[in-house]
Amino acid sequence: MRPDTQDQPVNLAERLAHSGLRNTQQREVIYRALHERRDHPTADEVYARVRPDLPSISLATVYNCLETLVQCDLVRQVNFEREPTRYCSNLKPHAHFHDQSTDSTLDIELPPELLAQVKAILPPNYRADFVEITFHGRSTAEPATGTK
Repeated sequence: MRPDTQDQPVNLAERLAHSGLRNTQQREVIYRALHERRDHPTADEVYARVRPDLPSISLATVYNCLETLVQCDLVRQVNFEREPTRYCSNLKPHAHFHDQSTDSTLDIELPPELLAQVKAILPPNYRADFVEITFHGRSTAEPATGTK
C-alpha cells in the first residue's frame, strides 16, 4: 500500500534502509531534483537536471535510481499513452491534468470526500489501494503576450 500523506521529502536514507537498500549520492541527488521542481519530469529530463551535480552519471543509472525510488514508494510513475514515463514526487492523493498543447502535467488536489465517492462505486468485496485519475486537455487561458 502506498503512503498517501507525504508532502515533504522523507528521510531517504531511512526509507531505503527500511527496504534493505543503502543510500547513494546518485539516489540522493535524483530524489532532491524531483522534489525541487514538481513538474513530472521524464528520465531524460532528470538526467539533464542532475548532470551538473553528477557529471559522470549515466542515463542507465538515472533509470535504475528512479526505479528504486518507485519500488520504495518514494515517487510514483505517471504514464500517458504513447509518451515516456514521468515521475511524480507528490504522494498525497491527487489527480493529474495533462495539457496536450504544452505537454505539461499539473497536480490537482482531490478532496477526501471525492475520493470516498469514487471508491464507493467499486463492486462489492473490492477495495482500492490507491486511485489514479488523469484529465487530458488544453488550457483555456489566453497566452501571455508580454506587452503591457
